[in-house]
Amino acid sequence: MKKIEAIIRHFKLEEVKDALTGIGIQGMTVAEVRGFGRQKGHKEQYRGAEYTVDFLPKSKIEVVVSDDQAQEVIDTILKTARTGQIGDGKIFVTTLADTIRIRTGEQGESAL
Repeated sequence: MKKIEAIIRHFKLEEVKDALTGIGIQGMTVAEVRGFGRQKGHKEQYRGAEYTVDFLPKSKIEVVVSDDQAQEVIDTILKTARTGQIGDGKIFVTTLADTIRIRTGEQGESAL
């Protein structure tokens, strides 16, 4: 099993969610997060004063899938979330040792 975490632009969230649902992903966790990478924020003006916005709003999607679904999920996120500009985000893939459904006690891929 793989846990795929994607940090994407917040306005791409619905598009990515719809694309993942379209390939059969049944569940995901989404959080609104803030951060920066190479783009290092940007400058804005408020009432004539300039200030720096260091942490930019992003969306974090977490999906746990079987090993054979992982590459399709990664490719779907890449294709859907990409704008070609700095700040498109990152995808992190982690191998999971186990998954347990709390309600039934099922373990492994049957708990997905």
